[in-house]
Amino acid sequence: MPLMHVLLVSTYELGRQPFGLASPAAWLRRAGHDVVCADVSRQPLDPDVVRRAALVAFYLPMHTATRLALPVIAAVRAMNPGARIGAYGLYAPLNRELLRAHGASAILGGEFEAGLVHVADGGDAAGVEAGELPKLDFLVPDRSDLPPLSRYASLRLPDGTSRVVGYTEASRGCKHLCRHCPVVPIYDGRFRVISPDVVLADIRAQVAQGAQHVTFGDPDFFNGIGHALRIIDRLARECPGVTYDVTVKVEHLLQHAAHLPRLRDTGCLFVTSAVESVDNAVLAILDKGHTRDDFVTATRLCRRSGLTLSPTFVPFTPWTTIEGYRELLQTIEELELVEHVAPVQLAIRLLLPEGSRLLDLPQVRELVGPFDAEKLVHPWVHEDARMDQLQREVAAVAGARASESRPAVFDDVWALAHREARTPPARPRASVGRPVPYVNEPWYCCAEPLEEPARGV
Repeated sequence: MPLMHVLLVSTYELGRQPFGLASPAAWLRRAGHDVVCADVSRQPLDPDVVRRAALVAFYLPMHTATRLALPVIAAVRAMNPGARIGAYGLYAPLNRELLRAHGASAILGGEFEAGLVHVADGGDAAGVEAGELPKLDFLVPDRSDLPPLSRYASLRLPDGTSRVVGYTEASRGCKHLCRHCPVVPIYDGRFRVISPDVVLADIRAQVAQGAQHVTFGDPDFFNGIGHALRIIDRLARECPGVTYDVTVKVEHLLQHAAHLPRLRDTGCLFVTSAVESVDNAVLAILDKGHTRDDFVTATRLCRRSGLTLSPTFVPFTPWTTIEGYRELLQTIEELELVEHVAPVQLAIRLLLPEGSRLLDLPQVRELVGPFDAEKLVHPWVHEDARMDQLQREVAAVAGARASESRPAVFDDVWALAHREARTPPARPRASVGRPVPYVNEPWYCCAEPLEEPARGV
């Protein structure tokens, strides 16, 4: 087997050191290939490395990463016309035809590590693309040539201090079938666990490099509750003082409420949960599996357990009304969650990428336009023009003031919403809650980008 020079490229991974480069790098290096990892959100591409590579594979875990990758793919092809181009991650299969038009010949979705080795070994990518989702024995990710953790998003604490953040995954995929989620078209209700030994080895390596906090990037950390508890118990024993955060569905917070104190006691600082809406009709369309009252209950359970709940939202959908948006803001304030919600969460507009389960609904197909190959979505326009105008205004505020006080930004969004509704912006109460810990990355994977940062090419 001849050695191949492989370049793995990440364009964006929510301000995290890319797990999607480190994991396949370990597999490819074990197979004897020469691998260079390039995170172009933090470093320019080295033209000499590009020209030397026989395979250049782009990691596309989300919409933003895919949009940012397209001009980089073009630049790579110009520098090295003979290189084989690959794309892998959740958004690669969803954009297969577009990526092929840009020169990609190997398209891999979930559980991509073995497939990348197969391609690097000279194998035919077609069989890998069409095969079943494999079950892998994961390796410890190799982060040796990635930028240091200190160059990525950090944890901000209420006292004004910050901590270096690492990132790992204890599982992939998800048991659930939320219609708007990009995980669903690839995993279709399946999930895969990663050995606790591998997860803890990855965390220990990052702690040795300065990590004081770890984000678990699992779509739902409680998909496998026993596996999750084993991980956090070992983390507390083996890395005392290291804190962490996880993502858990609202319905799992209710189902496993008895384990919330265990999260707190093992160092969990906050739990992210994709609430999406407080309108039960919208939640039913999205097939979220929870109601507005469930969200309220989950908020109180977390607070009672000493955990910070950080809800995320998709507040602008074709079915959201001005009154519904105002109700969302009022609910956030009444639950004293203003400090818990990043400003961008008040601006997110529903994305409808290729492969979205929402496109299975006749009511959705009737309102969307043809696929937009530049924005990578099926566009839609709200029947109430005020909603699209409000979304643009809120997005402008959130994008320009992401680093400012969350209550101050919330106040301005509140005023915008009431101005569009032509109602007095009277506030029901003044309490916004106390400051909470959060990771200072303002973007979000299901949002249309507020502003695309420059990328080094």
